[in-house]
Amino acid sequence: MLVLMVRGSRYAVLMAEIRVNRAPFLTLWATVVARRLGHDEDTSLTLGRAVAGLTAQSKGRRLGIYTPSSDEAREALREQRAEAGAETVTMMGCAIPCVQTTEGLRALNKASPIDPATVRKYMLGRFKEQLPLVEGKLVQLAEAVDPAELDRTAMNLYMRLRPQVPKGHEGWGKIGVLNMRTLEELIRGSRGLQTRPRR
Repeated sequence: MLVLMVRGSRYAVLMAEIRVNRAPFLTLWATVVARRLGHDEDTSLTLGRAVAGLTAQSKGRRLGIYTPSSDEAREALREQRAEAGAETVTMMGCAIPCVQTTEGLRALNKASPIDPATVRKYMLGRFKEQLPLVEGKLVQLAEAVDPAELDRTAMNLYMRLRPQVPKGHEGWGKIGVLNMRTLEELIRGSRGLQTRPRR
C-alpha cells in the first residue's frame, strides 16, 4: 500500500473538509484502480500519474491552454518510444504508453519512465495528513466493484467524486473541496450491488 490506512468513524469522514486539486485526486484514484486491476504498487503509481497527465493534457487542449505538438515532434516521440520497446496499457479509457524496466513496468512521461517515488512524494505533498483517510475510502470503493466493471466505470466515478471548482479557465488548477459524503454513498451502494441476490 502507498501509506498506512487508518479507519475513523463514518461521522468523522463526513465532517472532514478535504481541499485538494483535481490532478492529485485523479492520480490517487487511478493508482487505487490500477492496484485493483492487478498491477503492483510501483507500476500502479506510474499508471495513476499517467492517467492524470493524459486527462489534464486533453482538457488543456480543449480550453486552449496547451498548444498541440507539431507533427514532427509527435513523430519523434513515437520513434523514441518505439526504440525503447514501449507498449500500451489501456486503463480508465486512456491508452498509456509504458515500458518494461529492470524494476518492472513503468508508464512513460513522454519517452521517460515515471519514477514511482516522485508520485508518492507528489501525493503526500498535496494531501498531507489526509492522504490515509482519502486513500482508505477509495480502496473501499474499488474493492466493492468487480475489476472489469471498475475499469469501465472508474472515470465516471472520478467525475462524480472530483473536487468541485469553477468550470473552464477559471477553475484550471484551482483547489476544491472533495465530497466525502458522495464517496461514502458510492461505497455503500456498490457493496449493496455485490450482496444483492441474483434472480
